[in-house]
Amino acid sequence: MSIQTNEEKRFALRMSLRLPIVISGRADDSSAWSEPTETDDISTSGALFHLNQKVNRGEQLFLRTHRPDGAPIEVTTRVVRVAPAIYGTARIGVQILDPVDHWLRLFVSWVADEQTTSSESDPSSSVQ
Repeated sequence: MSIQTNEEKRFALRMSLRLPIVISGRADDSSAWSEPTETDDISTSGALFHLNQKVNRGEQLFLRTHRPDGAPIEVTTRVVRVAPAIYGTARIGVQILDPVDHWLRLFVSWVADEQTTSSESDPSSSVQ
């Protein structure tokens, strides 16, 4: 007999990052909506953020943001997690569907930018 648990299984590299994003989608009445927010964290396969707009698991959303060099990125996502949060918002977890390679380049560019920033501010990392 096997026991099933509700434990999440995450296999992606994750980074805590407050990245400004714009999420857009379609309401139940098919009207378009768009909401600016920021990520709590990003991973190689998705993102976690707060949202005022009501969305459901399985729903398709579009995420727009910029790489550190200013290049715009837009990806299609699927909602994989909806959890209540503060002030009536929800914590939304999304999986990147397409184009995955654009999202991976974004992730890598932010990791590289973060590493450069932290090594510049850490005097012990400089070569004498």
